[in-house]
Amino acid sequence: MARLNSFLFLSLVVALNSQASAEGWGDLRGKIVFDGKAPARTKLVVNKDEAFCGPFNLLSEDLVVGEDGGVRYVVVALDLGRGDAALPIHESYDETADAEVRLDNKNCRFDPRICLLRTTQTLVVGNPDQVAHNTNVQTFKNPGVNPLIPAGAQLKLNFKLAESFPATVSCNIHPWMQGRMVIKDNPYMAVTAEKGEFVIKNLPAGKHTFHFWHQAGNIDSVTRDGKKEEWSRGRVEFEIEDGDENNLGEIKVPAAVLQ
Repeated sequence: MARLNSFLFLSLVVALNSQASAEGWGDLRGKIVFDGKAPARTKLVVNKDEAFCGPFNLLSEDLVVGEDGGVRYVVVALDLGRGDAALPIHESYDETADAEVRLDNKNCRFDPRICLLRTTQTLVVGNPDQVAHNTNVQTFKNPGVNPLIPAGAQLKLNFKLAESFPATVSCNIHPWMQGRMVIKDNPYMAVTAEKGEFVIKNLPAGKHTFHFWHQAGNIDSVTRDGKKEEWSRGRVEFEIEDGDENNLGEIKVPAAVLQ
């Protein structure tokens, strides 16, 4: 009976993957744009280890808007609700499924500012700085961690449970240091780059719900193609077609949502 159950399970997995392959795989891309004149970034108050951290002239990363209006550090992730079946994963993600992902305390800031991590991957927390840091990760489902990282040291951590919202990352020694960790059990997530652009590659074709999030909260009100849209709790459904033509274009977000 156990052997029969194993056979049926494997048959179901093969069937799901065959169905996804038959329908195809598509890339989702777009650009998050600040709707209006963006405020200037403020200089952070460096009041600890000033001799080392002060010369970096650190600026706030709470809201980073490029010259062309693109908003950096917006998270876009596939949103699987309770009871939703896990989606098949494209083979292009196999190589990084158990990879190490770095999060450095570098130049008295977290690098990257937003870290994307799969539950099958290992987080390597490093400190190339000449001063000690701690990396305080406040999760919702995983046990929280707060290790001290001496200068030049690193350690490895694992987070086995997917998180619905990005976890807060901070350094209690240097209170201006802030970051986020997005922890998912699938690779379908992205964070906007310098020009506000993002791409999630090789999604299974079909209708999927995506979560748009910024440090200020869920992105729930936008303008797209000249029309205002309301995204409940930052969630919105899109049809992913086979290929790389699933382009959402410019998604304009008002200041009230990002501040």
